[in-house]
Amino acid sequence: MTIDQQAMDALRAAAGSSEFDDSPGALASASHDTWPLSTKLSRLGQHPWPAELVIRLSGFDVLPGLLATATRHGVPVTVRACGSSVTGQPLPVRGGVVLDVSTVPAEFTLDERNLTVTASASMPGGELEDVLAQAGYTLGHSPQSLYRSSVGGWVATLASGQFSSMYGGIEDLVTGYTAVLATGETVTLTARPRAAMGPDLRRILIGSEGTLGVITSVTLKVFPATLTTRLCGYRLRSVEDGIELLREQAVLGLRPLLLRLYDAAEAVHAAPGETQPVLFVGTRGPGELADAELDVLEDLITGRGGVPLGPGPVERWMGRRFDFSTVENLLDEPGGYAETIEVAHTWSGIGGLYHALIEALAPLADEVLGHFSHVYPQGTSLYVILLGRAADDDEAVRRLRSIWETAMRVCLEHDAELSHHHGGGLARSAYAERSLGSGHLILRKLKAALDPAGILNPGKLGL
Repeated sequence: MTIDQQAMDALRAAAGSSEFDDSPGALASASHDTWPLSTKLSRLGQHPWPAELVIRLSGFDVLPGLLATATRHGVPVTVRACGSSVTGQPLPVRGGVVLDVSTVPAEFTLDERNLTVTASASMPGGELEDVLAQAGYTLGHSPQSLYRSSVGGWVATLASGQFSSMYGGIEDLVTGYTAVLATGETVTLTARPRAAMGPDLRRILIGSEGTLGVITSVTLKVFPATLTTRLCGYRLRSVEDGIELLREQAVLGLRPLLLRLYDAAEAVHAAPGETQPVLFVGTRGPGELADAELDVLEDLITGRGGVPLGPGPVERWMGRRFDFSTVENLLDEPGGYAETIEVAHTWSGIGGLYHALIEALAPLADEVLGHFSHVYPQGTSLYVILLGRAADDDEAVRRLRSIWETAMRVCLEHDAELSHHHGGGLARSAYAERSLGSGHLILRKLKAALDPAGILNPGKLGL
C-alpha cells in the first residue's frame, strides 16, 4: 500500500466533493483499459496493475490542491478519462490513486471569429464534434475512438485522426491548453496563432501521457463542416504501387481529406469482393477545388494501373469507421485475440518494414492485415492488425505478449518509429529509451523538474 491513513485524510481534505471509491469492482475496473492484453487478463481475473483507490473528480478546481497533497505524501496518481487506451496508458503500475476525470462536467466555448473551441479536457470527443456540427463546424480530428475518447486524452497521447492528411494530427490542431503540475501550479500554454517567444512550450505536455502534468482544458481549431467532399476507391496492382502513389501525391503538395491504402489481406475486409490492394481517397473543399484535387489523384492512380471502383466502398467505410466490433467480438471469445499496432517510417524504409513485420508476425495469428493511413512528405504510418483464435485465454495472453515483443524488435531493427498515434503506454514503455535515443535524457530531466516526487503516471515512457 502506498496510501497510509495520514495521506488518505489529507487527500480527502483536498478533494472537496470528489468521490472516493475503493470497492473491489471499482478497483478492478480502474486496473484495465481496452488494450487487448489487459482485456484478456481481466477475463482471467488477473489484475497485474491494481489501483488502490479511485477518486472521481468533482471539478478541476480541486486538482491543484489534490496533486500537491499527493506529491507531499508520495502517492502515485494515474489519470483516467474514458479508458479507451489500447496500450495501457491509464493503468496504475505503482498502485496509488486512479484519478477519474470523466466525472468533471464538460463545458465548451466556441469562438467563431477566430475559429477555435475551448473545451474541458474531460469532454468526450464525439460529444464535442456533434455540438460543433450543429453550428456548422468540425474539429477535423476524427480518430476511430472519437466517441470513446476525451479531448484531454487526445492531447496527452499525441493522437491523430483518420483525416490527418488534410487537417494534421492533434499537435497541429491545438492552439493552447491549461494544465496542473504535480506540485500544484496551474499553467496555460498558448500560441495564437503562432509565437516565437522562446521554445514552443505547448509541445512539452502534448504526448506526455500524464507523466508531466494533468491537462484540464484545451483550445482547438475548428473548420467549416459544409464543404464539398468527394470520395473514390481504386484497385491497385501492388502495395508497392500504392506506397509510390502516396509518396507522389505528397511530393505534389496535395492535401486530400482521406488516404487509406490496404494490402490484399485487409482489402478483403475493407472492400468485400476485392482481392488486390485497394486505395481509398477523399478530397474536401469548395466544389471546384475538391473536384480538381480528385482529378489529379485519379490521373496519378490510373497512370500506375489503378482501376476506379467509384465512391461506394469508401462511403461504406465512412459509415462504419467508428466500429470496433471485429476486435471486440474476437476478444470476447474464449481464446480469441486481436491486436492493432501502428508504427511509422520514411519512404525509404516503409516498404521493407511492411514486409518484415508481415513475415515476422504471420506465425502468431490466423490473419495479419496491413494498411497505410496517415501520409506526410517524408513518409507514412503503417497499421498492422492481427486476428486469431488460441486454445484458451492463457494461450491468447502468451500470443499477445509475443506479438508485441516481435513487432517492437522488428521496428527497432528497421529504425522505425514505434508508435504513430496510440502512444507508448505499458505496451511500448520497455522500448521507449531505445526508441528515443539520447532524446530520452531530455524527457528524464523534464520529469525530474516538473514532477520531482515522480507521482504522475509512473512506469510509462520508460520513466
